[in-house]
Amino acid sequence: MSKIRQKLVLAGVASTAIGISPLLYYVDLSVPLKTAIALLSLGTSWFWFHLLTKPINKHLQALYVGLLNFKDGEYSSTLANHSDDEFGELYALFNATADTLRQEKQWLHQRELMLDKVLQSSPDVLLLINSDDRVVLSNYQARHFFNAAHRLEGSSLTSLLQTKPRALSEMMQENREGLFTLPLEDKAVETWHLAKGTFLLNNQSHRLFIMKQMTRELNRQEVSVWKKVIRVISHELNNSLGPISSLLHSGKIVGNQNGDARLVRVFQTIEERIAHLNQFVQGYGKFAKLPPPVFERIDWNDVIAQLRQQFPFTLDMPEQVGLQADAVQLEQLLINLLKNAHESGGSEEEVTLAIHQSPTQVIIEVLDRGKGMSESVMANALVPFYSTKATGSGLGLALCREITDAHRGHLVIQNRQGGGLCVRVVLEKNEG
Repeated sequence: MSKIRQKLVLAGVASTAIGISPLLYYVDLSVPLKTAIALLSLGTSWFWFHLLTKPINKHLQALYVGLLNFKDGEYSSTLANHSDDEFGELYALFNATADTLRQEKQWLHQRELMLDKVLQSSPDVLLLINSDDRVVLSNYQARHFFNAAHRLEGSSLTSLLQTKPRALSEMMQENREGLFTLPLEDKAVETWHLAKGTFLLNNQSHRLFIMKQMTRELNRQEVSVWKKVIRVISHELNNSLGPISSLLHSGKIVGNQNGDARLVRVFQTIEERIAHLNQFVQGYGKFAKLPPPVFERIDWNDVIAQLRQQFPFTLDMPEQVGLQADAVQLEQLLINLLKNAHESGGSEEEVTLAIHQSPTQVIIEVLDRGKGMSESVMANALVPFYSTKATGSGLGLALCREITDAHRGHLVIQNRQGGGLCVRVVLEKNEG
C-alpha cells in the first residue's frame, strides 16, 4: 500500500475516533461496552477507507510504472483511461506527453541516421576526441586514413598517430590548424588541410578534427591560373602574328623581285619562326581549352594500335583491363608520355608501356632507359612552360597532369634504378 493511501486511511480512522469520542464520553455505558463500540467503529472505518482508497493505489502504481518507462527512454506505452475524475485527466496528460516524446524520439533518430550517413559518406576525415584522448566518433574516411580494419571508437589518438608523419602528430597534439603534406608509397606527396574545433559534450571537453584532401584542389587552382595566363599570351601572340604574316608576304615578293638572296633567307627564317609560334599557340590552346572527359569503356586494342602507328614500344599488359575514361584524352596522354620516353636519350627497344589493374584502379606506366631527371627538374616537370628541351613548349607533362586530374586520378614521376624514368598514371576504374 502506498504512503499516500496509508495517510488517507489513517486520516479516516482518526476522524472516526474524534467523531465518536464525545458520544462515548457523555453516554452512560460500561467501560467494556464503550471499548467494544470504539473498536467496532474504528475497524469499520478502517475497512471502508481501505476499500474506497484502493483505486488510488492502482492509479498511483500505473503512473509510477509509466514514469519509470519515461526514465528509461521508453515512450511507446500508454495508460488505459477509464476514469472521469482527476486521475482520468492525469492519464490523458500522460498519454499526450508520451505521444509527443515518441514523435520527438523518432525525429531525433531520423536526424541521427541522416547525420551519420552524411558523416560516413563525407570525403573528409572526421575525428571526435574526448578529454581522455580517446576517439568517440569517426567516419569511414578516418578508418581508411589510419589504415584501420575496424572502427576507431575507443582507440587512443596517440596510438593512431604513431604510424603518421611527425608533422601531422605535432599539429593534432598541439591543436594547430593549417596545411601539411603526407608522403605516398610511390614517392608522391599529398597536401591536406587540418581544421579543429573545441566544445562541451555531456559536460566534457571534446575536440573535433577535420582533415580535407587538398592536393587535387590546389592543382586545379594552379592549372586555372596557368590557363588564364596562357589565354592572355595566346591572344597577344595572335594579334601580333597576323600583321607580321601579312608584311612577310609582301616582303617575300619584294625580295624575289630584287633577286636579293640574303633578304629571301631572312624572310624564310621569319616565316619558319611564325609557323613555330603558330604551333606553339595551338599547343597552348589545347591545354587551356581541354574539355571535360566523356567516360566510355576503353578499347585497348584500338588505343594500342593507334599508338603503335606513331611510336615503337614494348607492351606489358598481362590481362584485359577494364577502364571507363575519355578515349581521345587518354590517347593524347599516352602519346605525350611515349614521345618524351623516345626523346629521353635511351634505346627505343627499352621503351615500355605497362598496363595493370587492381580491383579498383588501373595503373599505366611508361618506362624508358634514358637520362632520367634531376631533383630540380622533377620538381618543376609538371609546371606549364617549363622545359629542358630547346624546342619544347613545356606543356606535355602539364597536359598529362590536367587529363589525369580530370579523370580523378594522379600522376607520379620517378627515376628508375639502373637509369631511366617511370611515369605512372593511376586512374579509378569507374566501371558500371
